[in-house]
Amino acid sequence: QVQLVESGGGLVQPGGSLRLSCTASGSIFFIYTMDWYRQAPGKERELVATITSGGTTNYGDSVRGRFTISRDNARNTVFLQMNSLKPEDTAAYYCRARRTPTTMGDYWGQGTQVTVSS
Repeated sequence: QVQLVESGGGLVQPGGSLRLSCTASGSIFFIYTMDWYRQAPGKERELVATITSGGTTNYGDSVRGRFTISRDNARNTVFLQMNSLKPEDTAAYYCRARRTPTTMGDYWGQGTQVTVSS
């Protein structure tokens, strides 16, 4: 069992930066692939970024070049550094820990709100 707690959301002006954190407890963190998703009101949940247990990263087209995902296995934490934020980045951001196949483990955090507005 894995419990995930996100933090770091808030209100930021366009062009600003935020760093989200997601801390895991209760299991062996380093074996999990970690994802960040987001969901804006009235829209479907969108995959933002992924980092595998081996450190391979992948990004959604809308954030590539602006966002960076990283992990610190010693701290059981995954980060999402968000730069050059735009109003369209406004959403609830969720952390996910999963194994392959997901039947071996698939966990979600409760989300943290990011609002980009002047």
